[in-house]
Order: sequence, then C-alpha cells, then structure tokens
Amino acid sequence: MMKDDIDDSAAPLIEHLAELRTRLIWSLLAFVVAMVICFSFGSALLDFLLQPIERTMRDLGNQNPVMQYTAPQEYFFTLVRISMVGGLTLSFPVIGYQLWRFVAPGLYRNEKAAFLPFLIASPVLFLLGAAFAHYVVVPLAMAFFLGFADLPSYVAAIFSGDAPVTATDHGIEIVFNGKVNESLDITLKMIVAFGLCFQLPVLLTLMGKAGLASSRGLKSTRKYAIVGILTVAAIVTPPDVTTQLLLFAVVYGLYEISIFLVAWVERKKDEEARAEGIIGEDESLFDDIADEDEGA
Repeated sequence: MMKDDIDDSAAPLIEHLAELRTRLIWSLLAFVVAMVICFSFGSALLDFLLQPIERTMRDLGNQNPVMQYTAPQEYFFTLVRISMVGGLTLSFPVIGYQLWRFVAPGLYRNEKAAFLPFLIASPVLFLLGAAFAHYVVVPLAMAFFLGFADLPSYVAAIFSGDAPVTATDHGIEIVFNGKVNESLDITLKMIVAFGLCFQLPVLLTLMGKAGLASSRGLKSTRKYAIVGILTVAAIVTPPDVTTQLLLFAVVYGLYEISIFLVAWVERKKDEEARAEGIIGEDESLFDDIADEDEGA
C-alpha cells in the first residue's frame, strides 16, 4: 500500500519536472534567437547606447568624438554583452509567457487575475526605468564626469571674457580617450539599476497582496524609506547632487505610488470580506496589522 502511494505521488512530480524542462528549453531557445538577432545589429545598438556620451563630447567642443578599444577581442565581447542584455529584454515576453504557463495551472481563478497584471507591469516598468536612465541620468552623469577635463579652460574664459583655450605653451593637456567597454559599462549599470528601482511598485504591491506589507505600515516608515532612497541614490549615481536628487525624487514618487496601490489592494480585500460576511461594515482585515506596525 505504501509503495502504491509513493508511485502515485511520484508521477505528478515527474510530470511537473518534465513540463519545467520544456518551459526552460523554450525560454532558452527564445533567448538564444533574440541574442543572435541583437548581435546582428550589435554595432547599431552600441551606437545607440553611446549616444549620451557622444552628445556630451560634442557639447564640450569635440566635433569628432572617438572611442577606442585596446585589445583585439574587446570590441567583439562588448557586442556579446550588448547582445545578452538585448536578447534578455527582447525574449522576456516569451520567457514570461512560459513562466505563466507553468504556474497558471496551480493557481485559482482569482489568483490568476491577481498575478497576470504584475507579470505585464514588471517589464513595462523596467523599460520605463531603462529609458529614464538612458535619456536623462546617463547624459547628466557624462556631463558631470567629462566636464572636469574642460573646467579649468571654461573658468579661465569666464574671467577673461575670451573663448576657451584649446592649446597651451606649457603644462600637459588633459584629454579624454574613452574605451568602448568602460564607457558602455557605466551606461549598462545605470540602465539596470534604474530598471530595478522602477520595480518598487510591483514588489510592494505584491507584498501587500500577500499580507507582508500594509499601507499604514508603509506610511509609518516613510522617514526610513527617505534615508534608504537617499543612500541608494548616493551609491548608484555619480557624485553629482542634481542626479542624486533626480533619482531620489523619482524613487520616492514610486514609493508613494506603492502606498496608494497597497491601500487599493486592502480596500478590495475588505470589500470581498464584507460581501462574504467575514467582517462588518465598519471593520477592516488590516486593523491588527496596522496596530502592530504602529506599535513597532
């Protein structure tokens, strides 16, 4: 009898593992195909990612901006890195669909309705964060870093009233000879960092649906959130106050949006509980949680 029970319980496990293998294979194939496609347009993607530093160099007076690589394999592996990031982004809809197909059979109808919007919102918010980093933050960072090289000449021009001097009879002229992989590294780090920061509403709303966070608790921890966001802004962005304040404003705005979304989730749960007669009209499922948060 015990042997039959073991065999019966092992069959569903094997089926789940087989389905998981199938989903992983399809996801891997989608990633490889997307990566090959991105590698085919690797040079164009590299030009696109280097646009902020190109515009900054032109604004600083370099009308023929040049980037270099110092190892034979450096340019190739730079394109491979771009292809991997682009391939993951391009294939995410397929990967997300395979994830959904794997977990959906084990969810109730209301759980499916709750999970699917977050699966859609997550890549959208990541793309918004990546676009914000590429078009706003990276140009500010490049202007901050590259501006140091031309700062002495511009300061001298302000006090003398003349145009900035590009050649001197003494001293050493400091020029920027950028490497492709190092410049790209800054851009990709910014894009990934801001893309992850924009996941904050999804994360906190999911925690609210799971009962791990409450809107009143998030409101009571605002002061700690402000300190945490300022710390992240100081670490992720360059030592430029403007860029740090910009990141702080955006992430803190997402935190406030998260509080609103968690409160909306709580109202929906209270309405369902009142309709089922679990709580009264003036009661809430989250009163105890709120009291615990205030006590903490």
